Amino acid sequence: MNRARLALMLALALVALAVLSLYTVEQTEQALVVRLGRPVEVQRDAGLHLKVPLIDTVIFYDTRLLPLEPPLEQIILGDQKRLEVQVYARYQITDPLLYYQSVRTLEQARSQLEQIVSSALRRALGQVMLTALLSEERLKITDIVLQESIGKAKPLGITVADVRIRRADLPPETSQAIYDRMKSERQRQAKELRAQGFEWAQQIQSRADHDRTVILSQAQRQSLTTRSQGDAEANRIYAQAFGRDPKFFEFYRAMQTYRQALADSNPTLVLSPNSELLKYFSSNATREVRP
Repeated sequence: MNRARLALMLALALVALAVLSLYTVEQTEQALVVRLGRPVEVQRDAGLHLKVPLIDTVIFYDTRLLPLEPPLEQIILGDQKRLEVQVYARYQITDPLLYYQSVRTLEQARSQLEQIVSSALRRALGQVMLTALLSEERLKITDIVLQESIGKAKPLGITVADVRIRRADLPPETSQAIYDRMKSERQRQAKELRAQGFEWAQQIQSRADHDRTVILSQAQRQSLTTRSQGDAEANRIYAQAFGRDPKFFEFYRAMQTYRQALADSNPTLVLSPNSELLKYFSSNATREVRP
């Protein structure tokens, strides 16, 4: 009975020892075997692997791309403008041994990597203007940050795969100041345009008044010329008519005088019998002017 129990216990111990001697590496993992605090092996092949039980410790690291999202920070650009910038990065643990020797934990790795990316970003943005981030030059800036981050992260056993600028905004107080300055500038331009428009309106009005005066003067001169020519022509016609038949012309003029004198008078008109106005009312005067 004691021998059977001892054999069972020995079998269980061997099974436990076998279990403790095996470890599994997944396809998305890589393992570092540490023996009594000293790294002895890096295992990248997926599957079951052996280790020394109770002596070896296995540390697993992810082989996939890992995210890194540093917090929002203020950066002074080359034109002394402040900008709130937030980036994101993707990195991969490519050398578990260097990673274990330099940073050991994931939190420490993230902290150092954030400092590396932030320092590279500050140096790159400190040499450019704000307008560069709004143009195709932005890709060149991120490429500079990426290359510098790759070089600084390599001794940590980390390969930085990508760095991108997620946000690049002006601080609220700076945005308000810029908005106020733009508003005042637009108001100044509006005043200048209104003043210029008023000046142009005055010039146009003055030119129109001048042209109107010139046109009226020319029209009046032309009308006076035409009227004088008409009067001269009328006098010529009157003179020709008078020369043909002076008595009839005097009679016609007398008739016009009668019509004008009697048109606005009362029905009763008192005249002397010897008045010139009555000489054509006699029968002798009528015979004289009869053709």
